[in-house]
Amino acid sequence: MSTTAERASRDSAVHRYFRIGERGSTVGREVRGGLATFFTMAYIVVLNPLILTSVPDSTGEYLAGGDVAMIAAATALVAGLMTVLMGVVANYPLGLAAGLGLNAIVTFSIAGLPGMTWADAMGLVVLEGLIILVLVLTGFREAVFYAVPAQLKIAISVGIGLFITIVGLFDAGVVRKPGGPTPVELGVGGFLAGWPTLVFVLGLVTIVVLYARQIQGAILYGIVGATALAVILESVLDLGGQTNAQGEVVNPTGWGLNVPELPSQLATTPNFGLLGEFNLFGSIERIGIVTVVLLVFSLMLADFFDTMGTMVAVGAEGDLLDEDGNPPNTRRILIVDSIAAAAGGAASVSSNTSYIESAAGVGEGARTGLASVVTGVLFLLATFLSPLVAMVPYEAATPALVVVGFLMMQQVSGIDWKDMEIAFPAFLTIVLMPFTYSITAGIGAGFLAYCLLKLVRGRAGAVHPLMWFIAGMFLIYFTLDPIRDLLGV
Repeated sequence: MSTTAERASRDSAVHRYFRIGERGSTVGREVRGGLATFFTMAYIVVLNPLILTSVPDSTGEYLAGGDVAMIAAATALVAGLMTVLMGVVANYPLGLAAGLGLNAIVTFSIAGLPGMTWADAMGLVVLEGLIILVLVLTGFREAVFYAVPAQLKIAISVGIGLFITIVGLFDAGVVRKPGGPTPVELGVGGFLAGWPTLVFVLGLVTIVVLYARQIQGAILYGIVGATALAVILESVLDLGGQTNAQGEVVNPTGWGLNVPELPSQLATTPNFGLLGEFNLFGSIERIGIVTVVLLVFSLMLADFFDTMGTMVAVGAEGDLLDEDGNPPNTRRILIVDSIAAAAGGAASVSSNTSYIESAAGVGEGARTGLASVVTGVLFLLATFLSPLVAMVPYEAATPALVVVGFLMMQQVSGIDWKDMEIAFPAFLTIVLMPFTYSITAGIGAGFLAYCLLKLVRGRAGAVHPLMWFIAGMFLIYFTLDPIRDLLGV
């Protein structure tokens, strides 16, 4: 029989607003899920500044003058605000932050173009976000999402599961790039080596054992326990990081990204001076309208379909999708994601997008936007508590990604592998995501293969018109370099 406290909790405004009971969750699960998502995403607060300050723009200036702390503060601020917005507006357990891959495009492919400045490059990101927002408000982006066959959506989810698995294994140093012709290898020289790798293995074993015993909080407990072990090992053995100040690997058995040390201070005062440092149309006079269109198209297509795949994968893991594979409040999710893209550019931290690491929170039990609110608040606190965020090394956070990758892989049984018209496109979608390290590449190849097979089998009419349009867009996307050469841009 329910206690008075339990009934009051179910009837609370928070429960009603986020529909916690309706989605079979509890406040405790949402909080744990929000914490797990934050810990698996928190690396971006450290990594985004490192990427954005790795090269100067064409004028020789570094973003924020090379002030990593300023970029970290803005990265955490935008991630926090946008993730809270996702929770409150869309009621969906998605975290948002500066997109990896997108920030690399801005840094290495845009900022260094002749005459371009960081403000001009970030202006392009704002333009991309605004265009996507218009596509959402007109219903186009949502219509494209609904036009995708349900089994291809399953393939996208499974492919992302493999993608985050390779991300977790690579970031933990279990899978590495060797110096020879072999593209990847196990650990160092084909063997697992170093104390940080042991932290990853023990963290993974802990999560799997707790999960197998159906203990609530397994992922979060694994991350916290592995972080505590990492801090102890570093304090005793002084292992240090893998790379030097120039980013060169000098200590292969050291920690990746963060060195887990107890900070000398718990809080710092954030500097938000980077906000608003963008020039919306400056790039047009710098590099010309044709180049601007091609660059915005590249950013937009990657952002457009990364988000589609992410929200499907997270929804599938949390059993939140309807019979057609669509999540609740699809339009609201896409609106917030589009606003986040523009907000990232306006804050000069690159396009913000939905994070597949949110699946770690869903694996922990998150089913509503309350988990996103928890994650967002933690990002806002991280603007002040960046020393604490820097305590969590890759090796402690990435076991969660491997476990979630396994959980998402289980959906592969929902694909009809005897039907060539869907099986081969699904196969390409699944394998190309991890093998190309790109969600967008996997989705694009799957869409193109699906349309091609329907065409050669005389069933072109069975393909939704929007699928043909998007397949054409992906064809342009995959041939952008020849197009640029042809146009001389």
